[in-house]
Amino acid sequence: MLLVVVLSGLLAAGSAAPQPLALGVAADDSTAIDRFAATTGAPVGVYQWYQGWAGTPAFDATRATAAGARGALPLLTWEPWAPGAGADQPWYSLARIADGTHDAYITTFAQQVRNWGGRLGLRFLHELNAPFYPWGAGVNGNTSADAVAAWNHVRELFDAAGAHDVVWVWCVNVHAPGYADYAPLYPGDRAVDWVAVDGYNGGDALPWGGWRSPEEVFGDSLADLQDLTDRPLAITEVASAEQGGDKAAWIADLFALALGRGIRVLIWFDYQKETDWRVQSSPASAAAIRREATVPGRLGPPPLPLPATGRDRTGGR
Repeated sequence: MLLVVVLSGLLAAGSAAPQPLALGVAADDSTAIDRFAATTGAPVGVYQWYQGWAGTPAFDATRATAAGARGALPLLTWEPWAPGAGADQPWYSLARIADGTHDAYITTFAQQVRNWGGRLGLRFLHELNAPFYPWGAGVNGNTSADAVAAWNHVRELFDAAGAHDVVWVWCVNVHAPGYADYAPLYPGDRAVDWVAVDGYNGGDALPWGGWRSPEEVFGDSLADLQDLTDRPLAITEVASAEQGGDKAAWIADLFALALGRGIRVLIWFDYQKETDWRVQSSPASAAAIRREATVPGRLGPPPLPLPATGRDRTGGR
């Protein structure tokens, strides 16, 4: 009898409902939230946009407010570079960020975030392991120690400015030959709220190795991140080309991967850029994401840390 009771308890514990998946969109205009919601037939949990440091632009409180008004967490990808000028920009090296060169701008920006007063996701130094940007591994003399120091320095400036209601999103690119390992770049759980990864299926539209399933794109990278930390895991940029395979089936496989791996946030890169990444690139693609997004009980809000007045935060897992 005791054995039966123990087994019953284990089965009950193992049958807990999975945590919800927050579906998001990355796009230039916050009105894309409405279009994406209409396409998917589901609420948008996260809205992501991009902003470079060149010219020291102010925090876009209007855009963040528009996202919040639509029920989405505003998530800013904050990029220390002059956009479009390539990775060779020593002014924006990690060492320069860590040594205080940009402190005046960072502090002013943090004060603007604090004065805005809402909850902001901040994806700083995204795709850090790849040599795409001035802050990337292998360019501008950047080292893993510089990466950790730059991250922690910016966090400290935000804390000093009283900008505590920020969801800090640490992001890498999926593994590829020549890219840096994740672990040496990671600043630690006390400094991070979500751990994120970006990846795409370029299919036959781009010279990235042909059609690749979501498991082929993300599998090894997700396993390494889950070995690194138990912070909530997000895919902050994902999309597929149409050429070379079945994009609708790829979307279904992506949701299966996300749900099977315990992904908490999935953000579709809804741009027509290197190719047509948009979910509306074909009627079949749009119908596929709608089928996946409207499964009852599947979607929910993004994981949020408890409000805090300093660096130590728990919750949101």
